[in-house]
Amino acid sequence: METQAGQDSLENTVREAELEIKNSDGLHMRPAMRFVDVANKFDSDVTVSNGETNVDGKSIMQITMLAATCGTKLKIRIEGQDAKEAMDALQELVEDKHFDEPTPSR
Repeated sequence: METQAGQDSLENTVREAELEIKNSDGLHMRPAMRFVDVANKFDSDVTVSNGETNVDGKSIMQITMLAATCGTKLKIRIEGQDAKEAMDALQELVEDKHFDEPTPSR
């Protein structure tokens, strides 16, 4: 996709990361909704992949199709003017806050 930037617009940037689901119950409906809510705060396009399927990170139905359990590694690709901010927010939600849910005790 080609993007033409006008004088007032910033150039699109791309951020990619692999995030591991660490909360005990995985990416069930509640954390999936939290992920989508955070992704939708940004203008950038968010794509999430489990290695087999690529989905829109702003769609609750598509995110739940990933069936990501605890330990699943998801590839996140964000493209847009606020890609860095979007990635920072999603990384914090998934890896630091663990969707505010318990992690498995080992």
